Amino acid sequence: MRFRRGIRRKTISLDNSGRPAGTTSFRRLLGYVRPYWPWMTVAVLALVIGTLLGLVLPLVVRNLVDFVIVNKDFDDLKRVTLGLVIVFALQSIFTFIEQITMAYSGERAVADIRIDVFTHLQSLPLSFYAERRTGELVSRVTNDVALLQQAMTSQLIGLLRQTINIVGGTLLLFWLDWRLTMFILLVVPIITLTMVWLGSRIRRATVGVQDALAEVASIAEETTRGARIVKSFAREPYEIGRFSERVMTLYRAAMRRARITSTLAPLIGFIASITITGILYYGGSQVILGRLSPGDLIAYLIYTVMIATPIAIMADMYGQFQSAIGASQRLFELLDRPSDIVERPDARQLPLVAGEVIFDKVSFHYTETIDVIDTVSFEARPGQLIALVGPSGAGKSTLVNLIPRFYDVVGGSITVDGYDLRDVTLKSLREQIGIVPQETILFSGSVYENILYGRLDATRAEVEAAAIAANAHRFIVEDLEAGYDTTVGEHGAKLSGGQRQRIAIARAILKDPRILILDEATSSLDSESESLVQEALERLMSGRTSFVIAHRLSTVLNADWILVINKGGIVEQGTHSSLLLNPDGMYTRLHQMQFTTA
Repeated sequence: MRFRRGIRRKTISLDNSGRPAGTTSFRRLLGYVRPYWPWMTVAVLALVIGTLLGLVLPLVVRNLVDFVIVNKDFDDLKRVTLGLVIVFALQSIFTFIEQITMAYSGERAVADIRIDVFTHLQSLPLSFYAERRTGELVSRVTNDVALLQQAMTSQLIGLLRQTINIVGGTLLLFWLDWRLTMFILLVVPIITLTMVWLGSRIRRATVGVQDALAEVASIAEETTRGARIVKSFAREPYEIGRFSERVMTLYRAAMRRARITSTLAPLIGFIASITITGILYYGGSQVILGRLSPGDLIAYLIYTVMIATPIAIMADMYGQFQSAIGASQRLFELLDRPSDIVERPDARQLPLVAGEVIFDKVSFHYTETIDVIDTVSFEARPGQLIALVGPSGAGKSTLVNLIPRFYDVVGGSITVDGYDLRDVTLKSLREQIGIVPQETILFSGSVYENILYGRLDATRAEVEAAAIAANAHRFIVEDLEAGYDTTVGEHGAKLSGGQRQRIAIARAILKDPRILILDEATSSLDSESESLVQEALERLMSGRTSFVIAHRLSTVLNADWILVINKGGIVEQGTHSSLLLNPDGMYTRLHQMQFTTA
């Protein structure tokens, strides 16, 4: 469900059930509040009592004018004053109870939304992340939820309080003078229609603001991560211009929303003020004619103000609440995004495997028009080293990404020890697969935490043993200031490429997978680092079924089997020596290009 922005004619967004989109979003928000209904009940009861106590004041003023002041009775004055102090004290107590319980309910509901959104993001496949920018997703989890946080705490409290003020004040107005009250009720439909009309426009404008904010966050995130590239190309002015353009787009979207929200409260306030003026004239004439006491008129005017003020406040809050509903629609759109990788209901645990992997006529495509993998078949026996070589864009990385089910095949099947990947649980499958990518990903914690990520229940001795096997222990204890407790910085920025790669290998060693996927883990390293990493990789691959994407053929000369991939298919396969027997083969041409020197 998406809003259609930029359409000027009047439209109402509907969900799949035919209900207005805003109504559906609000109902879903209430679903997050429902588990905390006991706290919400206490909050509402305290809110009702506290607000009703506030409605006592005009009646006290009426009695003060008509009886105490007219009769000049000091004892009555003292009693009225003391009564007011008690009322105000009780009102403060109930207001505290209402605010703390409502805050608890709202904050817990918002925390649940945050967790649900993040949890759902973890379930989405790599194809989803390929289509989205990191900054946009972060904006939804932070900025959109921040709007919800205000709506489900302070704004929701305010809306309830003002509603009770309006309803309670209106009933008391009827009690004081029904004719005056009927005059007030004539303008209620006008105010209601105005709020609904402007509220829907605010909601649509807010979606535009949040989308523009996500664009700003995306560019800021990309530029920050690529700071080295930006500076190396001297593109600071270009990036500033690009960022400024998006910020101005955000500014224009925010001003569109501001023009609407700025109109709402003053317009409602003007209507309310005109109504009060009419009441003042009519009520004054009734006092002159002796049909109404001065105290009644004063109380009536106070109640009218007590109703008019909440209406103006509600108009402003209603605009803010509609903004939150707009933000919630973006979040629910994300939550409603189905995952392409779904476990079958009867999926079973994959037992400890030996590592036999069979591709049987496997096909895969990102879009239906272009096949990335086309009818690929081969067998990897337990413990074998399978190398994948070929030109860039041939489909090597996509092929190995099918093994841990980052993507699902669209034709054929992949089995591990005879188990079809689609018949086993994702967790049990991926627990037995280790990946060391070319571009090492480290988290911004300590060295120890990054290695421990391979197996969270490992002991410190096991972590250090994995580091030793990865040729990482020495530089960790000798070169890093805090040893294993040294923070690596964002994406491991404080470490060299070789150090990051060895920590990634240690992480994989600690996991102890049966199947290993390596994406040319030494291609960007210097000679010394490459030697250390290569030695660590050989220890890691020992006894495991390994798939190595090789950009340099020197790294796969001793592979048990080599698959030559081109345009999504296997064009040649065999051992290094057997492939070189074909003088016109692609492998021979690649070998000559890399090993023939001028």
